[in-house]
Amino acid sequence: MRGKKLFAALAISAVLFAGCGLKSGEAIIKVNDQKITQGQFDEMFDKQAQGGMLKALGVDVKSDKNSFIYLMIKDRVINELIVKTLLNEEMAKRKIEVSNEDVENAVKDIIDKLGSKEQLDLLLKQNGITASQFKKDLKEEVKMKKLAKELGSSSVSDAEAKKFYNENTDKFKHPDKVRASHILISVNPEEITQGIKSKSKDLDDSSVKAKVNEEIQAKEAKANQLLAQAKKDPSQFAKLAKENSEDNASAVKGGDLGFFSEKEMVPEFSKAAFSMKPNTVSDKLVRTQYGYHIIMVTDRAAAGQTPYEKVKNDIKAYLENQKQIELIDNLTESLKKNAKIEYVNSEYSPESSKKALQEALKKGKEIKKEQQTQGK
Repeated sequence: MRGKKLFAALAISAVLFAGCGLKSGEAIIKVNDQKITQGQFDEMFDKQAQGGMLKALGVDVKSDKNSFIYLMIKDRVINELIVKTLLNEEMAKRKIEVSNEDVENAVKDIIDKLGSKEQLDLLLKQNGITASQFKKDLKEEVKMKKLAKELGSSSVSDAEAKKFYNENTDKFKHPDKVRASHILISVNPEEITQGIKSKSKDLDDSSVKAKVNEEIQAKEAKANQLLAQAKKDPSQFAKLAKENSEDNASAVKGGDLGFFSEKEMVPEFSKAAFSMKPNTVSDKLVRTQYGYHIIMVTDRAAAGQTPYEKVKNDIKAYLENQKQIELIDNLTESLKKNAKIEYVNSEYSPESSKKALQEALKKGKEIKKEQQTQGK
C-alpha cells in the first residue's frame, strides 16, 4: 500500500553497481589494461533505462540514441563502469572479499530494520528486484563498506548527531498520524478475469463478466463476515488478520501497519482511518484499488517533532554512511587521476559524449522555439 523504498538497505548507492554479464566480449574501454566490454555496457544501460520513472512512463529510451535522455544515461553508465573497474581492482589489491555469511548477516540486519522477512519480500516486489539480484547488489554493498573501513574511520559522535538534529529540525517534524491494523481481502478484477478465462476458455464475454462479478461478490461476503466478527470482539482482530488477511506483510504482525500520515495511504483508506477513534473498528468495509479493508485504529499521534533520542541511532547511521561515501569518492577521484584509461571505441569517449549532449541540447532548444512560434 505504501510506496516504500529500501532506504536503509543499500546506503552507498553512489558507488553500488550490479555485476555485469557478458553479452559481447568486444572491448569499448580499457582501464589499466582491464577491459570494459560492450556487453557490460549494454547490461548496465538496460538496467538503468528500463527501471524507475522511465519504465512507469513507458519511455523507450533506446528508440532514439541521439535523444538527451539516452545520452545522459549513456554518459552515467560509462562513468559507473570505469569507477566499478577501478574500485574492483583496488579491492583485489587489498584482498577484500565477502563471504556468504557476510551477505546473510547483512540480510538479517535489513530484516531487523524492516520488521520482518515478509516486509522485505514485499519491498523487493514493489521495486521490481528479484531476491537473487538483491543479494548480488548487497554483496557489492558489503564489499564497499569493507573498503570504506580500510580507508579511514566513519564513526559518528553523539555531538555530531546532535548537531545534525539541531541544524535540520524540519526533517524531524511530522504531521498528524494514526496507527492502524487492517484485514485485506484482495480484489483484482483483471487477475480474476484472467484466472476464469484460463480455466474456462470457451466462455463468451458476458459469461466471463458474470463469473467475475460472482467471485467479487463472494469476496465481499467474506469480508463482511470478517467485519462482523471483528466488531463483535475487537480483541480478536489480530488473530483474524493473521488467519485471513491477504496483505502478507502486515498479516504476520496481526494486521499492524504502524503509524502513518494521511498522504502515506491511498485516499479511501486514509479518509476512513483518520475519521476513527482509537480502539474502534470501521463501521463498514473500505474499498480501495487493493480490495476490501477492515480497519482498526489503535492509536493517534498529533503533529509535532520527533525527539532527538528516538532518531539518534538513525542519524548516526545516516552520517556514518555519508562519511563512507566521502571516503570512497575521494579514493575514486585519486584512482581516476592515476589510471590509464583508453577509449577503444571512440563513441564512448568523453569528447564524443560531450559533443553528442551539446547537439541534443541544441536540437531540444530548436524544437521548443519552433513549438512556441507555432503556438503564437
